[in-house]
Amino acid sequence: GRGFDPRFIFSWPSARTAVMGGAQAAMVMEMVGRGKLGRQGVALDDKAEAGLKAMSDQLRRRLDAESHVLFGSARLWDDGIIDPRDTRQVLATCLALAEEAARRVLRPNTFGIARM
Repeated sequence: GRGFDPRFIFSWPSARTAVMGGAQAAMVMEMVGRGKLGRQGVALDDKAEAGLKAMSDQLRRRLDAESHVLFGSARLWDDGIIDPRDTRQVLATCLALAEEAARRVLRPNTFGIARM
């Protein structure tokens, strides 16, 4: 990810961006919720079970939707989605750009930048 300061990040259309899947995260949060209710002495009746199930289902749907490649790319978490068939060409272009960037000497800017 961006935390490693990469020059480029591209995704394939089949990519998912998540620490864990929606089902796994929902199951963990349901277990945490059960533990919290148990420590508070709340009996797990049908109403509490339904509430936990609803929370779990909502979290699963949200995480599954937010791990989609379009969700992340729309938020600029990557530099774009590429066709897997174009991977070699994109990689070659990026390596050439990185090499050129390392060779160029940047001069300080002596004037302001006009933005329209």
